[in-house]
Amino acid sequence: MTTPQHGQPQPLTEAMRWFSASRFGLFVHWGLYAVPAGMWKGRQIGYIGEWTMHGERIPVTEYEQLAKRFNPTGFNAREWVAMAEQAGARYLVLTAKHHEGFAMYHSKADRYNIVDATPFKRDPLAELAEACRGTSVKLGIYYSQCVDWHEPHGGNLPDDWKDHGRKWGNDWDFPPGTREGFAEYIERKVKPQLTELLTNYGPLALIWFDTPTPGLAQARELYDLVRQKQPACLMCSRLGIPADYDSLGDNQSPPAPVERLAESCVTMNETWGYKAHDQEWKSAADMINMLSDLSSKNCNFLLNLGPQPDGRIPLPSVERLKAMGAWLSVNGEAIYDADPAPTPTEPPWGRMTRKHWTLYLHVTDPARADGVPLDDGLDDDHRAREHPEAHLRRPGGPSGELGG
Repeated sequence: MTTPQHGQPQPLTEAMRWFSASRFGLFVHWGLYAVPAGMWKGRQIGYIGEWTMHGERIPVTEYEQLAKRFNPTGFNAREWVAMAEQAGARYLVLTAKHHEGFAMYHSKADRYNIVDATPFKRDPLAELAEACRGTSVKLGIYYSQCVDWHEPHGGNLPDDWKDHGRKWGNDWDFPPGTREGFAEYIERKVKPQLTELLTNYGPLALIWFDTPTPGLAQARELYDLVRQKQPACLMCSRLGIPADYDSLGDNQSPPAPVERLAESCVTMNETWGYKAHDQEWKSAADMINMLSDLSSKNCNFLLNLGPQPDGRIPLPSVERLKAMGAWLSVNGEAIYDADPAPTPTEPPWGRMTRKHWTLYLHVTDPARADGVPLDDGLDDDHRAREHPEAHLRRPGGPSGELGG
């Protein structure tokens, strides 16, 4: 477990310890992009669902019409939280505003939101905040502070990020943005919306910023705003400054254990936002092995869900989360609050974690594990005298095929 730095405020220190011990969270990418479900004008899109507006270069006025069709009456916050809790996830992160610029909560700062612009007229974030109370699942939010395709200057500066030669901002509706325009967008929309999120929805475990803020001073202002409103709310490095923990690249695992708090976000299939035709699902065993791998490297596992436009979680996701929960109900001690094993290299048969004097062997390749001893190399007398608590354990699955 990562040790917080000395001199930090107590609430932040406790939050960092909680985050390090938690190891497993769920990411929820949900917005207007769920409505086309990976299709646009009769054909399948070839990229991730939440980037539909950007990939198809859909004009703002046309994309806004999706809000009139967004009525997720199948959404049930308590079912979502119960599912997360049963899966063994310790936190849940909802996209409060993704790059499309649409707020998935009732924003007074901008009427382009799920309450004011859709027939649904409900605030899913408020319902999730209420559903999380009294459970083992803490609530966090994703917020795209830089890229906003509904805004002329949101991630649309001449020197901003590009993807496959295209700027990340909306350059099909708007001319190149300016730093003055971006600063105005930050003051008019970003800061007021962050203030709403930090004051109206109870304690937030974290804010998952995305795409680095162009100006370091502006990134620091946002960090200070969050720290002022909620001293224990963690922030990831995608804010554009180191912040409280490192966010690795999408679907990445570090080559070796990391020292700073870190997290890797991972998709269950090939998209973050819902695409009906994407059935390239990872198996439950694959995701359990990813959880073991990341835990052995002192890194959290943030597993993505892409809810359907009706607000329900796709059945393949539900089935895999049930299997992960069953495995964690047996083997959670090898994951939660566990540290990397003090070994110079990764074993060929899997991964190892450690808690005090206990080593946990995560055997992900049984064919290469023949002869792996449940022995720490100490003779019984030495172990009893010097390390009376030392022992090895090999986590097992609720059924043989999950191994791990």
